[in-house]
Amino acid sequence: MAGDDTSETWREILLDVADGVAVITLNRPERLNAYTPTMGRELHEAFARCDADDAVRAIVVTGAGRGFCAGADLERGGASFDRAAETEYERAAPADEPWRKPRRAVAAWDVRKPIIAAINGAAVGVGATLPMQWDIRIAAESARIGFVFVRRGVVPEALSTWTLPRLVGMSRAAELLLTGRMLSAREALEWGLVSRVVPDAELVSAARALGAEIARETAPVSVAITKWMLWHMAAEVDLARADDLDARAFWWTGTQPDAAEGVRAFLAKRPARWSMRPSTEMPDFLSPPGRTR
Repeated sequence: MAGDDTSETWREILLDVADGVAVITLNRPERLNAYTPTMGRELHEAFARCDADDAVRAIVVTGAGRGFCAGADLERGGASFDRAAETEYERAAPADEPWRKPRRAVAAWDVRKPIIAAINGAAVGVGATLPMQWDIRIAAESARIGFVFVRRGVVPEALSTWTLPRLVGMSRAAELLLTGRMLSAREALEWGLVSRVVPDAELVSAARALGAEIARETAPVSVAITKWMLWHMAAEVDLARADDLDARAFWWTGTQPDAAEGVRAFLAKRPARWSMRPSTEMPDFLSPPGRTR
């Protein structure tokens, strides 16, 4: 995939890469892209592949057809949320810890490229919680977002009790998670779940344009470090340690070739020619990709 525009198909997602932007499409439109273990595995495989490819500078995730993701596929009826009844989970979880999720190739917050959710139509359950693990969320006018878990007899998952209070505050997170009600796109914008709302026909092009801006205008290692710091600073409770990490990261980037190139390009009024690669030139004081501290 490196360096070339390409298109690739799995069973339940599509992956297309062009001009430094990877577009992943959840591809079960006949089921409103209802989420399955296969879709989850393929989505994270695609994240890992994009993470390893320095030619990919940003990732867009959207849904095929009328909806983003209608939540977990409920075709198994009352056993839909029983991982012990799902063979793909059975293979991944140890017998004494059946609650453990499958190990992913790389967690979304450890992917060194920004992940942009382009939310079209319904985003319900896991279709709402997974985008909260990503970096930027754009909604179509038609989008409706709901954390409906308590209305199905389970609890919110995919770290939503961690991500949502940090995005919208404890009171609003509690209202959304404890009622399970749906938000319109405009309400999601007002509440801070998404950063903008665009007409349906412009959704993917707007997300691609944002990814292309990142690819065209920014230094890849600087973006990767900034993303890492955004996620890890959210869990840092010691102000002095946060200040030290901030100072160390700024010092380190300032000594690197891309910092010199950024200044030269600005003064010469030309596009920068970045030479550093996230796959090989991240600072050693950050956690390795795929792991957290």
